[in-house]
Amino acid sequence: MAEVTAEARIEAPAEKVWATLTDFSLYGEWSTTHTGFPKGAPTSLEKGGTFEENMKLMGFPAEVTWTVEELETGSTLAIRGKGPMGVNVGTRYSLVPDGAATTVRIDGEFTGAAVSLMAGKLKDSATAALNESLRKLNALAV
Repeated sequence: MAEVTAEARIEAPAEKVWATLTDFSLYGEWSTTHTGFPKGAPTSLEKGGTFEENMKLMGFPAEVTWTVEELETGSTLAIRGKGPMGVNVGTRYSLVPDGAATTVRIDGEFTGAAVSLMAGKLKDSATAALNESLRKLNALAV
């Protein structure tokens, strides 16, 4: 298993950050691992809903089928996905209002046999991607 976390303070209210985070037409502008939605971007989010995403991490392309596991509008989005080679991925976005700003935390988890072979490099690459994604999300949300 490889676990990664990134956190940033975004100088925008939680409602605006949430709107940007869940506007899938903007997803490619801030998510550095995102390369496309093969069946179209999700039009709405609901617990149990699914969508497919094409991603690239460590230079490897992957198609992940995501399921929304937890959804608290304005504060939490947790998704779990199945990728190639038996890799399972979990991502949790948490927003905490902080005055006129918002603290955004992204927790990621990778499991599966293939992960154990490259856990260290995967952690480094995924952490860098999350931090860059938060930087780009900040630029879009403010």
